[in-house]
Amino acid sequence: MTTTEPSASPSRGRHVAAGLLGVTISVLLLWWALRNVDLSEVAGHLRSARPVPLLCGVGIATFTFVIRAMRWNYFLRSDADEEVPWGPRWHSVAIGFMANNLLPFRAGEVIRALSISRLGQVRMSAAITSLVVERVLDALALVTLFVIGLFLSGLPASTTVVGVSVARAATVAAALGTVALAAGLVMVIWPQWTEVVLRKLLPEGRLRARLISIGHGVTSGLSVLRSPARIARVAAWSLVLWLVNALSFYVMFEAFDIDVDFTGALLLQGALALGVSVPSTPGYVGPFEAAIVAVLELYAVSSSKAFSYAMAYHVSTFLPIVLLGFWSLLRTPIAFRDLRRSTAASE
Repeated sequence: MTTTEPSASPSRGRHVAAGLLGVTISVLLLWWALRNVDLSEVAGHLRSARPVPLLCGVGIATFTFVIRAMRWNYFLRSDADEEVPWGPRWHSVAIGFMANNLLPFRAGEVIRALSISRLGQVRMSAAITSLVVERVLDALALVTLFVIGLFLSGLPASTTVVGVSVARAATVAAALGTVALAAGLVMVIWPQWTEVVLRKLLPEGRLRARLISIGHGVTSGLSVLRSPARIARVAAWSLVLWLVNALSFYVMFEAFDIDVDFTGALLLQGALALGVSVPSTPGYVGPFEAAIVAVLELYAVSSSKAFSYAMAYHVSTFLPIVLLGFWSLLRTPIAFRDLRRSTAASE
């Protein structure tokens, strides 16, 4: 008892502080999104929303999880160095994203790794590494499409979002995307350079050790992509994934008579990805709505209509993956107690 309490108390304190920070940020961003909103107009927009484009948008958004499971096949291997069958990949994706929507501290990532480890006979370290690689691929694809959206949007160069000009955002995003792509290529072609560079740039200590450990995990996962053909396939799948996801935003615009083109959907998607990366409540309530309202206001969409769209998209695309996740949970050996343990581990 006496040996565990001192270490447990600071840990619980950090978790409580992180939880309070997430709630605070969510409340502040939700307040910002609602600042110019007329709730009676929101109710009217929701009642008059066209069901066909709304349901089509939901279907397209849900299909992106199928694409994720398909893409995962290119950088995930079993203990026997074989492809992991479709079933374990799909169930793990569904369970993981369900958990991300319902549990704090992004626990869904740990739960997805646990699920594929058990269902697909994949080492836990390899499963976690594959998810790190997935995040790298997603970031590169999102930045690429966001930059394209910015340059093709036709918005005036003087346009600002929260005080930041669109032109400057495009330049910075393009520069960061180029650096990230170059870093990714170096890690694939010369994986040993990652540790050499980190050791030269950073002083010895916990941060350097942590970054080197992460670098080893990423380069290990990227090792399956050293074939140019495989890199091309994974890059193509990543772009397809996020183009389809942007299409879901674009299609649902029609449900609310929002006159924004596909480049606007790319901008919205990029802003949303950035928004949900900040600490928040489970389900990203607040950051999700604020990001969508901020982008749609650039296109002169009223705050009430933009918030109506954000709320409808959030709720309607939230439910299918939660239900699919529960269905997968009931059909696999993964138990609810495993989710609780994974949540504790992710904290």
